[in-house]
Amino acid sequence: MNLFGHFSVLSGMAKKEKKKVSKRDIIELAVIVTIFAVIYLTGSQAEVFGRVQQVVLKTGVMNASELDEEAYLQADYDLKLVDPTGQILDLKDLKGKTIFMNYWATWCAPCVAEMPSIDGLRERLKDDPNIVFLLISEDREMRTATAWIKRKGFDLPIYKLASKIPDVYETGVVPTTFVISPEGKIVVAKTGLANYDTRRFRKLLQRLSAKTSS
Repeated sequence: MNLFGHFSVLSGMAKKEKKKVSKRDIIELAVIVTIFAVIYLTGSQAEVFGRVQQVVLKTGVMNASELDEEAYLQADYDLKLVDPTGQILDLKDLKGKTIFMNYWATWCAPCVAEMPSIDGLRERLKDDPNIVFLLISEDREMRTATAWIKRKGFDLPIYKLASKIPDVYETGVVPTTFVISPEGKIVVAKTGLANYDTRRFRKLLQRLSAKTSS
């Protein structure tokens, strides 16, 4: 085979290896780009990724549990919160109760993912007057958090900080959850995503509540 023949063979092989971009490929790419653009522009990233993380929670690998007894910390009641009506809640007024306190935000995907479990937990325990739920929003505007909770159909009490956060609750991470016992001990300190609507976690809160009643 002469030089021209070799060149023709190589040229033919190159054409075969070169992948043609079809009209279908262009359309599929355009759809994907459009979807991500809509997610970004509408600010729904937390919703989308939160739903993905909810699937992880259902596996049970991220169920919440209490701390080691030796790791218990002293709670700090020097904290004031404000509700959507402008009413101030002083944490000192809740001494002797079991407090479930969660720091969250609507823009936080792990917060969005774990919120159904918190709502489910509160729904099961809402008739117990000795267990108090405090959902502290890190959103800039209170109405952003309350509108999101309403849209989701959750029955959760939303607050914002009305005073400086005590150092013992300062983690710089959302979501972060604390459970304070009637004796004023932090018996749960969890940063990051978790499933709270579990039998074990409900039993923990009920055991703590029973100490108030006794």
